[in-house]
Amino acid sequence: MNYDIAIIGAGTSGLSFAKSLENTGLNVVIIEKQTEEKLANPDYDGREFAITHLSHKLLNDLDMWNRIDPDAISLIKNAKVLNGNSDYALHFSHTEAGEDNLGFMTSNHLIRKASYEAVKDGNTDIITGTEVTDIATNNDDGTLTLSNGKTMTVKLIVAADSRFSKTREMMNIPTENLNFNRTCVVCKMNYEGEEQDTAMECFQYGRTLAVLPLTNKRCSVVMTIDTDKARDILDATPEVLAEDIEKRIDGHLGKMKLTTKLFSYPLMGIYAKKFYAKRYALIGDTAVGMHPVTAHGFNMGLRSADTLVGEIKTALRQGIDFGSITVLSQYHHKHRKFTRPLYLGTNALVKLYTNETAPAKLIRHGLLKLGNRLKPAKHVITNLLTETDDKAA
Repeated sequence: MNYDIAIIGAGTSGLSFAKSLENTGLNVVIIEKQTEEKLANPDYDGREFAITHLSHKLLNDLDMWNRIDPDAISLIKNAKVLNGNSDYALHFSHTEAGEDNLGFMTSNHLIRKASYEAVKDGNTDIITGTEVTDIATNNDDGTLTLSNGKTMTVKLIVAADSRFSKTREMMNIPTENLNFNRTCVVCKMNYEGEEQDTAMECFQYGRTLAVLPLTNKRCSVVMTIDTDKARDILDATPEVLAEDIEKRIDGHLGKMKLTTKLFSYPLMGIYAKKFYAKRYALIGDTAVGMHPVTAHGFNMGLRSADTLVGEIKTALRQGIDFGSITVLSQYHHKHRKFTRPLYLGTNALVKLYTNETAPAKLIRHGLLKLGNRLKPAKHVITNLLTETDDKAA
């Protein structure tokens, strides 16, 4: 039980963080409550993630991307945003970004499987079927008590145990919590129309609908609706639901057919007031839990891991204590600088585009037109969505 860094949680953020540390000489362990079987073969959960160019690079550099079947990866070349019942759309094109595509699409469970395999093939230890029951930290180290009765003392504890983190509560780090009072329902559908590479985000009155391109005439359908109305979607027959989606996108994809069960997720936003404490740091959703409308949650999680690793490697090169408050506060400031505007901006966007008062409808429509006409602003938005001009921190 002699480790330098303990990571709580074996999601992609935790796994990518561990993988990035392989050649540093540090002894790293991951503590995960799921079984090894679940990590090796995660269940499909309905979530398909839009991957930015930066995240693609990070996953590729970490020997994770190449472990995903190429047939399960699709390219987003164009995107359009529609408002209400209007046919007018805000368009984004890969040519404007100067890239072959705006981003990539693949399933969460495939990313998690690939991430686990990459870490398993390395030198990181993984303790499965175990939870952290207590944490104590001081200026010099942190001690974890595990549900298997063992304890370990390390130089740094990194929490990647979801936006509902128990260890974050143990460390008394407060969070801003935002209940959107909406539920996200996701599924896959097949369609009979021409093969598409365009992502559609439709801010319709009463619900938001995203249709995201997958391979072989398949698409990911993401519906968000007031939680008290979610049963309208969940109780619909597959045929009725498919017909409803067809109508909502004006038959753009031809006849559609539901091919998976429906998965539902309540939408909650969290933002930790601090991303660190003594000998303790937050990454992934444990630090920032985003609304999915701008598809930044997964990508932000990868970025947080990469940013913290960058600070740790700098400290090692300089002979500085990598788990010190000085190092962790540097990570906090860098990650906050990037995430805070996006978090607040996303929440404001959600508030506006779910507001159905007459003035809000006019503003919504006007902003889409303005977005098409103001090229500098559109470039900024495109770069935020794709991270083509950005570099890992």
